[in-house]
Amino acid sequence: MNKYSLLLIAILTLSCHKDSVVNDNTYLPNYSFSVVINTSLPSYNNLNFPSNPVLITNAGAGIKGIVVMKVGTDDYRAYEASCPNQYPSDCSLMTLNGINAKCPCDGKEYSLYTGVGSGQYPLKAYRVEVNGSNLRVYN
Repeated sequence: MNKYSLLLIAILTLSCHKDSVVNDNTYLPNYSFSVVINTSLPSYNNLNFPSNPVLITNAGAGIKGIVVMKVGTDDYRAYEASCPNQYPSDCSLMTLNGINAKCPCDGKEYSLYTGVGSGQYPLKAYRVEVNGSNLRVYN
């Protein structure tokens, strides 16, 4: 019995890793992109302080854009700026409301700390790599 418990724990531990982002959202397509954000620039200075999200709508940054927020010393969260429970449309660009993002289409709000909201799907999360004052957001 003890051998099987150790084997099960080993399998579960090895099957979990940080790079396994699961996204089964049927509304938002998976576009491959990579954006580098220099937090030394004035337009991204808020990213040097926790709980100050920045909406970035540059071409090539996600579907409709990305929302990036610092949550700890070197810990950042990045999400798709499109409403997770709507197909991309004119009204599906999220608006920032403090540490939450709000969908103008249906009025649902989502936490930028967790990505969780009241809709069927959470915010679409992207990976963030920190290198000095540069952040690389990608999927």
